[in-house]
Amino acid sequence: MASRRDFVGSLLGASFGATLPSLRNDGLDRIFSATRSLGSRTPEEIAGDEEFWFAVQQAFTVDRSIINLNNGGVSPSPKVVQEALKRMIDFQNMAPAYTMWGVLEPEVESVRTKLAAAFGCDREEMAITRGASEALEIAQLGIDLKPGDEVLTTDQDYGRMINTWNQRVRREGIVLKQVSFPDPPPSMGFLVDMFAKAITPKTRVIHFCHITNLSGQIFPVKEICQMARARGIETVVDGAHAFAHFPFKRDDLDCDYYGTSLHKWLLAPIGTGFLYVRREKIKKLWPMMPAHETQDTDIKKFEEIGTHPAANHNAIAEALTFHDGIGGERKIARLRFLRDRWMKRLEGKPGVRLYTSYDPAMSGALSNIGLEGKEPGAITNYLWTNYRIMATPIGHKACTGIRVTPNVYTTLDEIDVFSAAMEKIISKGLV
Repeated sequence: MASRRDFVGSLLGASFGATLPSLRNDGLDRIFSATRSLGSRTPEEIAGDEEFWFAVQQAFTVDRSIINLNNGGVSPSPKVVQEALKRMIDFQNMAPAYTMWGVLEPEVESVRTKLAAAFGCDREEMAITRGASEALEIAQLGIDLKPGDEVLTTDQDYGRMINTWNQRVRREGIVLKQVSFPDPPPSMGFLVDMFAKAITPKTRVIHFCHITNLSGQIFPVKEICQMARARGIETVVDGAHAFAHFPFKRDDLDCDYYGTSLHKWLLAPIGTGFLYVRREKIKKLWPMMPAHETQDTDIKKFEEIGTHPAANHNAIAEALTFHDGIGGERKIARLRFLRDRWMKRLEGKPGVRLYTSYDPAMSGALSNIGLEGKEPGAITNYLWTNYRIMATPIGHKACTGIRVTPNVYTTLDEIDVFSAAMEKIISKGLV
């Protein structure tokens, strides 16, 4: 009779061994080779090196008949991540009760270790989730609040997160206060003062974006969090658009709770994210789905969501390798290079309003441009119908325009086609 070890070996051979040769065709080798040839050049110098970025672009299997400038919603994964995900989906379906639960699921611990190192926290403070919404809702719904307690946020925070707080308003009688700010704000200090002035003796939580999804405004997270902690206020930071977009570590933030998506800028499989909880906060934070009391101090209590695929979260490891192969500093330099290429071309033209600062401390790749007298939805419809360009309409009163989010696979030609299309709209209208 075959032993369990023989059985697993046959499964591994069938699922992994047959596909291993294809791994050398996913573009990752080319990226590492191109990286070794960069020498001592700065990230800013490399940002315009089209030979290097061509190697990166070839690692993707995107449809080049579409110009995707909505990577802020969800980004495609490079081929190396897709192939890892497919291999593990095939493997977990061979005998799921064993191959998924017994073999693949335990491997999430190595993913946790790698993610925690990338974020700069202890692995026992890192829960792997299905995205930023789940991560943030765990924090939002798990903090003990009583009627009359105030939560302070902005009117530009993500709609789903505002809905979550408003449900607690309706159900429990807490108070939600939203402050406003201009895009771009006059300074980072302005954003700190904005929250400080709105605090009352009843403020218990400050919830805000690391970088907003509407205009790409980066917030001075550490200053706000330290100001809040000095007043006994907890901080929940929405990092959906921040992680792997631009470099930072946990100690650069000093927050209590941090939730992010990994299917945006890390390029991980769709439906992945993480929640960071400061170690001393874990015990008192209730999980969204109940866990046994013996797990009160265990970060994994936030992962008690029932049966779910192991392949998705395990393939995060390949996305981290791909990200490291490019290099975080080189990545954000390239993203800002692409942003500046179209923003500077359109800046100053009649009716153009840029809602995003050029200041690297205040922005990354995510930007917002408004055209006077033209509805954002009409602009994005025109771009899609006439040029197959995907962008995002933003209707907020502080930044009424379209959101533009390129990624590392975006080419200069695609940026230039977008710029030319916008110039045509500016000069001739939506005709």
